[in-house]
Amino acid sequence: MTVRSNYYFCWKPSNQLKILFLTHRVPFPQNGGYPIVVCNTIRGLVNLGHEVSLVALNAKKYHHENNDDDNDLLSKINYRAYDININVSVFEVAANLFSKTSFNIDKYYDADFERLLVRELKITQYDIIQFEGLFVSLYLSAIRKNSKAKLIYRLHNIESQIWHRLSQQKSDPFKKSYLKMHAKRIKNYELQQLNNFDAIAVFTEQDKSTLMEYGTKIPIEILPVGINLDHYQPDFEKTEFPSLFFLGSLDWLPNREGIEWFLENFKQDLIDGELRVRFYVAGNDIPERFDDYDVMGKIFIQGEVDDALEFVNSKAIMIVPLLSSGGMRVKIVEGMAMQKCIISTSLGAEGINYKNSENILIANNVDEFYEAIKLCIADEDYCKRVGLNARKLIEEQHDVNKVTEKLVAFYQTLV
Repeated sequence: MTVRSNYYFCWKPSNQLKILFLTHRVPFPQNGGYPIVVCNTIRGLVNLGHEVSLVALNAKKYHHENNDDDNDLLSKINYRAYDININVSVFEVAANLFSKTSFNIDKYYDADFERLLVRELKITQYDIIQFEGLFVSLYLSAIRKNSKAKLIYRLHNIESQIWHRLSQQKSDPFKKSYLKMHAKRIKNYELQQLNNFDAIAVFTEQDKSTLMEYGTKIPIEILPVGINLDHYQPDFEKTEFPSLFFLGSLDWLPNREGIEWFLENFKQDLIDGELRVRFYVAGNDIPERFDDYDVMGKIFIQGEVDDALEFVNSKAIMIVPLLSSGGMRVKIVEGMAMQKCIISTSLGAEGINYKNSENILIANNVDEFYEAIKLCIADEDYCKRVGLNARKLIEEQHDVNKVTEKLVAFYQTLV
């Protein structure tokens, strides 16, 4: 196991908190919803004078050149990354069919990491320990035994809900049954863990309602995704109109499923139909088979881009065809901040206080997507008006400074 660390020490005023974040992946670079949310939260807490530590499981053994934004944040926190192996063999997958748990969760447990974590907790007394997602909850029991901190679970997604919705999209009986099995096992695990925390933070009212239905007894606080609005400065002189784009990590199954659905249904319309517009697909971990969708001058499968916001700025209309998901899509919040005209499923836009046709367009099937695209590519002024209204919404409800202040107030009620 490789351990990499960065230490930053500061004097702690009596009214400030010592907070530890646990993540199942390294949140650098900030190129997806999970790392953006984690880093924005940490940055907001640091700006308010709190002492923050971050311990990240590094499953991909990813080593990257930190940009200035990453380096600035790392210089202000205590940071450690632990390399772990989450690869699962074919034999282990087969053996898991007869297990009561899901390997999708179990693979994040590492005994060596747990021992190092316990050692850290005996040295340092934290006020708050925040679990960023379900996968690091595997260490909840050990942490509870070795720390007096209040333990907060930030729910990024209801994982069992995602797997259940994925199963509903499948027509193949074996795939449907397999996904349902994992959904049931993950839900059982979620139900076992939820009330073992001291409190839960969620992004949406829908997720809070689901947790209440699950029988959650501990406090649940709704805190929307917060972003640093200073980073989102659109420049329409560099925007290609009309143009469609999708940006998202395709190692996340709902993203991959959604964009495949869109390409299968609209490829021909984009190539030689009435939708005379270029379509760009960008993001991490795009499978090689997606190259088959690439059509010169029509559909561009670009893969990972060097600067996500520069890419977003260069395109006009954002497509979010999510069919199975939960939580709040950070990419929509970012797109709105960049004044993009966005066409999304209602599931994709879940948790955002949008008004259909005013600050976003909602489309839930092929015909609705077709009509929305046709409308947008024909009227640039309409797209700009939708984008401007979207930016106003984000300024009112998703400013990271306002969201972080609410988070700290929530911490204080617990401590």
